Amino acid sequence: MSMFAEATESRSLKEVLAIVRHVPFRVAACLMIIGLFALAAVAPKVLQTHDPLAIDLRSSLQSPSIAHWLGTDQLGRDLYSRVVEGAGQSLAIGLGATALSMSIAIVFGVAAALSGGVCDSILSRIVDVLFAIPTLLLALVFVTVFGPSVLTEVIAVGIGTAPGYARMIRGQVLAIKETGYVEAAKVLGHPFPRIVWRHILPNAMNPLTAMMTIGVGQAIIWASGLAFLGLGVAPPAPEWGALLNAGRNYVIYAWWLEIIPGLAVTAFALSLTIIGRHLQDRLEGKT
Repeated sequence: MSMFAEATESRSLKEVLAIVRHVPFRVAACLMIIGLFALAAVAPKVLQTHDPLAIDLRSSLQSPSIAHWLGTDQLGRDLYSRVVEGAGQSLAIGLGATALSMSIAIVFGVAAALSGGVCDSILSRIVDVLFAIPTLLLALVFVTVFGPSVLTEVIAVGIGTAPGYARMIRGQVLAIKETGYVEAAKVLGHPFPRIVWRHILPNAMNPLTAMMTIGVGQAIIWASGLAFLGLGVAPPAPEWGALLNAGRNYVIYAWWLEIIPGLAVTAFALSLTIIGRHLQDRLEGKT
């Protein structure tokens, strides 16, 4: 029994090592970056060196140093601790907006593809009209009407990015409808709802894993853009876009207030995009 357990453990270890060896270095590095940001979002106190909201006017606009790793802002608050604290809000906005966007896209895309005829035409025209409106403009209108907040950003970005995903999902469902196994299920007399639930939806939703991974990064960029324009989370919240907005007036004298939050947004979004592309290649059998 002991030998069997050791053999099983050895085989499992070999399988894990084989998987690790086949992961490209860039993907492994991106996973580490995302893991670090996820830790910052879930347990920011573990990584913080100062209170992110503590004001110390005597330490205002200090450049990066041993005492303050990424410098301080105009009120003397530690920028590193604020970036760590803001990871939770930025990630929540990205995940919430992507979940809302995908939910809307799935409803419209699947309904249009399965209904056909006039209903498909009407839903497709609605999606086309929304898709023609720039995402940032649509989000700006929404935030202007309902006021800036985390919830407003989530809804604004989610609605703004939904039309593009809806078109992709509609095309995916239409392609799955014409496959041989769906036609075989129809010939065998399976009820249409069962065909949709057992065959069409599972296969049409497979690519959404990669799409959602990329979408979270894109949603964070859109939300940061809104916050940079002053239409995001209100101060003193350290959301990354809000940090960019607060630092733009000091970019000449305190470059770190603009560069550091921008690097955080870029690193997180780029890491998610690389991982999403890798997942997409795996699903398509390219790697």
